[in-house]
Amino acid sequence: MRFIDSECMLFDYFFDSGLIERELAMREIILINITGKDKPGLTCSLTNILAQYEVIILDIGQAVIHDYLSLGILVEIPSKHSSSSILKDLLFQAHKLEIQIQFSAIDVKNYKGWVARNGYERLIITLLGRTLTAEQLSGVTTAIADNQLNIDIITNLSGSVSMETELFPKACIQLTISGKLNDPRRLRHRLLEISEETNIDISFHVDNIYRHARKLVVFDMDSTLIQCEVINELAKYAGVGEEVSRITESAMNGEMNFKESFSKRVALLKGLDEKILAEVAKNLELTEGAQRVIITLKKLGYKIGIISGGFDYFGKYLQNKLGLDYVFTNALEIKDGKITGDVTGDIIDGPKKAEILKTITTVENISLQQTIAIGDGSNDLPMLSIAGLGIAFHAKPLVKEKAQKFISNVGLDGLLYLMGISEREIRQNFQ
Repeated sequence: MRFIDSECMLFDYFFDSGLIERELAMREIILINITGKDKPGLTCSLTNILAQYEVIILDIGQAVIHDYLSLGILVEIPSKHSSSSILKDLLFQAHKLEIQIQFSAIDVKNYKGWVARNGYERLIITLLGRTLTAEQLSGVTTAIADNQLNIDIITNLSGSVSMETELFPKACIQLTISGKLNDPRRLRHRLLEISEETNIDISFHVDNIYRHARKLVVFDMDSTLIQCEVINELAKYAGVGEEVSRITESAMNGEMNFKESFSKRVALLKGLDEKILAEVAKNLELTEGAQRVIITLKKLGYKIGIISGGFDYFGKYLQNKLGLDYVFTNALEIKDGKITGDVTGDIIDGPKKAEILKTITTVENISLQQTIAIGDGSNDLPMLSIAGLGIAFHAKPLVKEKAQKFISNVGLDGLLYLMGISEREIRQNFQ
């Protein structure tokens, strides 16, 4: 006897041998499609009829848009009951409810194909922007069709669009995709092109168990959790603002080694009074959505931290303000009340960020797949690449292209949508 090592192989074995085919041929499988104005008790009244005939539910799905219902039920009719009686009762009930109902017989080959498709891994494609246009959705759905994939579910995570003007509007839909993807790189490249052409963020990843089991989120600090580069702000007080900004820009673009650029910038701060640190900290502005995303994640039980090439004074300031669990930053050296132009300890560069993330997972006893990392610069890429979900936030093109995911058109709370958390859930439970 040969060994069957999966459900799909087991199904194929018995199907090829004719056992399942003969059994299915004796069954009656029907797809029921219901559309019309939604109302309380509608699904109940229809399933009550199915229950009277001991019908087996093989699949079911429902969507309601602006109070208009679309419901599909795939059923198996027991051989001891007549399908004509069941359909007649359903038609009569549909007439009473003022809805439309259609029936489609499903043959054995179609049923087997449906089972086989459910064996493929599912993909999640998320569209995130200030608004959602038909052009954006058309581009993405065309890319999906070109790769011979099928859209199974469309979920509106951002909820209904308000007719009033919002300060920071957001629109987000999530597409659940099935089918066998032969060339993931080709699809990713095309989605990136659509993103650039139509100004919308598009996330593409495999739907696996880790998507629902994240436990740790770490942020870069400068230009991610806060709106500025602190070292640039300090440089203004030191009278070297333009020079430091040029070096910062070069480092962010990956044109200069981070340690080299960092040492050069810090050296230019030599002699700056430490009292300036408090002045700069007082004027720090959080990035749009930063407080909202942290409050929500904390209530969900996530551990939250900063892993940054910035300075410890500001990392600790944000830790106290936001209630963060971890802060890893560079220790700015101060002697006699003056910045010396140096740091104490190792410089936190890209590889060091990845090393710190690994250390935190060991302390928390979790896997890297259960982590999320967000950053904007090239020195964040090592951290983003090993995290379960790595997100480039308003990043330079080089960083955006190399990162797994990106947010470029909305605030930091767009992360919640990429995690599959809806606006309704956020508003009902976490505000």
